[in-house]
Amino acid sequence: MNQANQAALPPYFKKTYEASSSHRIYPIPMKTDTQTLMREILEAESRAIASIPVSDAYSRAVELIVEHVHRRGGKLIASGMGKAGQIAMNIATTFSSTGTPAIFLHPSEAQHGDLGVMQPADVMLLISNSGKTREIVELTALARRLNPEVPFIVITGKEESPLALAADACLFTGGAPEVCPLGLTPTTSTTQMTVIGDVLVVATMRAIGFSSAQYALRHHGGYLGSQSRLQAGQA
Repeated sequence: MNQANQAALPPYFKKTYEASSSHRIYPIPMKTDTQTLMREILEAESRAIASIPVSDAYSRAVELIVEHVHRRGGKLIASGMGKAGQIAMNIATTFSSTGTPAIFLHPSEAQHGDLGVMQPADVMLLISNSGKTREIVELTALARRLNPEVPFIVITGKEESPLALAADACLFTGGAPEVCPLGLTPTTSTTQMTVIGDVLVVATMRAIGFSSAQYALRHHGGYLGSQSRLQAGQA
């Protein structure tokens, strides 16, 4: 582990490591109190959320979604690789349940025919913490080859990355260090991505005037379905 990564470690781990006989590196816990650890992680991730830069790019992103999906009849295509892909899938399903048609496109499967789901009026939401994930960068080139006018909304932790530079609206996470003791596992970054996705969903709901009655039409089952019908006076 290099010095930069050691400096980014949360306080609950010592900056000393010992190697096993198989040359794997194990962190030595400084504290074993789980409640203390939990408080420190909550504080670290709360600070990371509060540090997300507020910019005009959010207004631009919402404008792109409303224009392409609700005026032109397209859809939102969300994509990401690994943990970022799971966040992209969650954002897509949340958009769909709140009146904005959206799908998740796996960037690897896109190279094997699934890119054919793209239509002329679509807009893409691309997520990569590094902003240089190979499959996502390649997807931008392939998508623009199929549809040269498709706009990209990007969520990334690197403002000067290839993905950020290709964006029509770049939503910067702020690049806070991960709370993972190795400084590697997506933890803080995925929390920030999720919050940014929530901002996009809620802002779009407000922009289109999405109602409880409309929610009930899309979410019939379960507690939320009954609550939405109750709010809409359909119970």
